[in-house]
Amino acid sequence: MQNKIHTMRIGIFFGGNSREREVSFAGGRTVYDNLDKNLFEAVPIFVDSFNNFILLDWKYIYKGSIRDFYPPVKFIPQSTNPFQIYAESVEAAYADNGLKMAGELGKLIKPHELKNHIDFAFLALHGQFGEDGSIQGVLEWQQIPYSGSGIWPSAAGMNKRLQKEYMKQAGMSSPDTQAITREQWFSGNRKQLHAALARQFNSTCEGKPANQGPSVGVSVISPADFKGFEQAVNKASFIHSIQPSAWRKLPKSDQITQIQKIADIREGIGFPCVVEGKTLYHPAALMQLLQKSKADKLELHAIYSETECLIESFIGGREFSCIVIRNADGNPVALPPTEIVKGNEVFDYRSKYLPGLSRKITPIQLPDAEIQRIRTKCVELFGYFNFHVYARIDGFYDKKGRIYLNDPNTTSGMMPSSFFFHQAAEIGLNPSQFLTYIIRTSLYERASSWNRHHECTQLLKQLDEQIKQNRKKASRKKRVAVLMGGYSTERHISVESGRNIYEKLASSAKYEPFPVFVTGNDKSHTLYRIPINIMLKDNADDIRDKIMNYARAPIVAQITKECKGLLELYGNVHALDKPRIMTYAQQAKESDCVFISLHGRPGEDGTVQRELDLFKLPYNVSGYASSQITINKYATNELLRKHGFLVADHMLVYEKDWKAEKNRILTEADRMGYPLIAKPADDGCSSAVKKIKNRAELQLYAE
Repeated sequence: MQNKIHTMRIGIFFGGNSREREVSFAGGRTVYDNLDKNLFEAVPIFVDSFNNFILLDWKYIYKGSIRDFYPPVKFIPQSTNPFQIYAESVEAAYADNGLKMAGELGKLIKPHELKNHIDFAFLALHGQFGEDGSIQGVLEWQQIPYSGSGIWPSAAGMNKRLQKEYMKQAGMSSPDTQAITREQWFSGNRKQLHAALARQFNSTCEGKPANQGPSVGVSVISPADFKGFEQAVNKASFIHSIQPSAWRKLPKSDQITQIQKIADIREGIGFPCVVEGKTLYHPAALMQLLQKSKADKLELHAIYSETECLIESFIGGREFSCIVIRNADGNPVALPPTEIVKGNEVFDYRSKYLPGLSRKITPIQLPDAEIQRIRTKCVELFGYFNFHVYARIDGFYDKKGRIYLNDPNTTSGMMPSSFFFHQAAEIGLNPSQFLTYIIRTSLYERASSWNRHHECTQLLKQLDEQIKQNRKKASRKKRVAVLMGGYSTERHISVESGRNIYEKLASSAKYEPFPVFVTGNDKSHTLYRIPINIMLKDNADDIRDKIMNYARAPIVAQITKECKGLLELYGNVHALDKPRIMTYAQQAKESDCVFISLHGRPGEDGTVQRELDLFKLPYNVSGYASSQITINKYATNELLRKHGFLVADHMLVYEKDWKAEKNRILTEADRMGYPLIAKPADDGCSSAVKKIKNRAELQLYAE
């Protein structure tokens, strides 16, 4: 290793072969985007389905999902049906452990070669081989420092049964638990197992795998329902039963949909699977079997299965998640816990990761004294398991005020709206700053605990010096106001876009962004400069509500004070300034340029552009004149047609004309012919767009 490294190379490990690999992929991309480019060089290390390390070509990083680029198209078996598969469904790939496929994605790296490419490993992997101590052991073998907890805490943080046993031994409150091993399930008496369950649990309980993410394979069980119990254990064991005769009666589209659900590693069992002693690698093979099988029922067993299932008492009340980190003085501190308000009874994979199915409220809406009790319990657990750097600790606060801690995790989801960044923002750290904190604190942990610590110590010294220099450079960065929100039907998308832009700029070497939220109506609008914690709320309406009813909970102010050292080292003193109205004149004084992330009015119709032009502030989109035309789809098409472009036949219908001359308009639409596409004239291109098949549908749409 050279004595001097100008830019620390951060290997971001993401992907993997666990059932949460898509979450890992999205989280790794977030880390890649948010690493401070003044301090670090991001090196994407994709871990494939066969645990190969690949220096991933950058063009794949922004794919929507892993299956969009891996396995590469030329390796995908031919199928007449639209099945998306993961690489482990390519049977031929097992001959060389997937090396040929992996080579299409970038440069293959053997473990002993990692040190030629990276100085530090940032682990965004989830589940098996990512959170269980395996990858941590590989990296320690190669003397590469990494983020988060070490081998033993990671292993302990992975197995839920062991967690529960350790917690009970320490006198911590935890749900009652019963474990069912794979051997017991397949060779034991299931009726007896159910009877034991009914004796132990007299009310609703949950079934879940012992070694998966906390949202994978979860079911609600009634102790009196044997069939429900059997289905829950099978689900947690990744076993699926299907009746071929019933499946064959379904329409073709429903047959395919059912097989796609089985193939889904997040909610189904995935492939390969074993059926009647035969391994099926591809969904098409299952489809062929179901078409021919004369069996009453087929039982599918996932190759990537589970060793044991846990049955836990169902705890009613408030569900929360709390990030605990090492403070500047080395002692653990709990960030403001987030309450999870979900639409479903169980916080499963869909409600956890799909937008709109749950809400995050930070801090949890409880008296400050009760929030402090939750924080104290989480810190105690963090210390008991000897977690390093950070951990995410989930739990429940029941109606009697009892606190149950459940499923501590040594790795947290790292998507932009995750608990990880959500809670850090409450103490004033944006994602880029929080990642810098994680890297530095992890280096300190490795330097303190490894016998061969010289290289870690040198990296730590170098990073501290670079952080110091970085703060001096901040005043020379271009100030960028990032406008987001608005009042169109696409305001929530605008917030997502704005946050994405803010985060990319915040990690850059050239720009210093600040978020500006826009609200109002077609007659007038108002700009608000907002703090980072409000920018990361769930959606545009939630942000607007927090601006209009701004209040900072005393407990959050206290936690921020406790973390003062972190904010001074990594943050910005203005990050938590309260929201304030910002005129365009003030914007001209406080920014050097503007990034417009608004969708619809007033950002796409020229309104904002006209104001910015008055103050000669540069911005990223088209000017007033062209924006004023293109906001209206009808006017845009008329202009294109006038200049010789081929456009679809179209007509513009005003509400007053529809009410007065409905039949004439319907007749004119009939002449154009069906199907038609109906849409608002000046809203977002995807808002309220409908394919109209006949006159009756057009009438319903217009109404």
